[in-house]
Amino acid sequence: MSNIQKDSAGFIGYEYKELETKGERASMYLDCYPSFGWEVDDRTKNGTITLKRDRKIVNRMELTRLQRHFEACMGELDQLEQSKTTGATIASILIGLIGCAFMAGSVFLVTHEPPLWIPSFILAVPGFIGWILPYFVFKRLAAKRSRVVAELMEQKYDEIYEICEQGSRLLI
Repeated sequence: MSNIQKDSAGFIGYEYKELETKGERASMYLDCYPSFGWEVDDRTKNGTITLKRDRKIVNRMELTRLQRHFEACMGELDQLEQSKTTGATIASILIGLIGCAFMAGSVFLVTHEPPLWIPSFILAVPGFIGWILPYFVFKRLAAKRSRVVAELMEQKYDEIYEICEQGSRLLI
């Protein structure tokens, strides 16, 4: 509380902020927001973090700028996390749809009068492959993307820690 000034009556005017957080990011928010002058309010609920900060805090404009940069970095971390499976999901769905198209052709050929068994079996093979292959494609593409994203996320964490260090220096 060394950087919080009380007026002559001892009153401190606070500004408040509520954060909706996912479980895995809540600890990071709780660790980083004090670097921008925020204190955790006692009214924190599940998934919602309530913060308060002295309205007359020194270097408020610069702390707010750093806080916005931090929040943007946290948003980028969420986007990177999502990107781990997006491409793999799209590729798997496309392969599955192609498999369905082959299987539909196979069904049409077998229900034709007279049934065309040999062409039906020929189309059924890639149909079954198109139904089985997406699982393996998804696993491989997601693992490959996860390796790339892990490195990018580590760089983003370093950037976040640098922002928090700058904010902490302003509070001294």
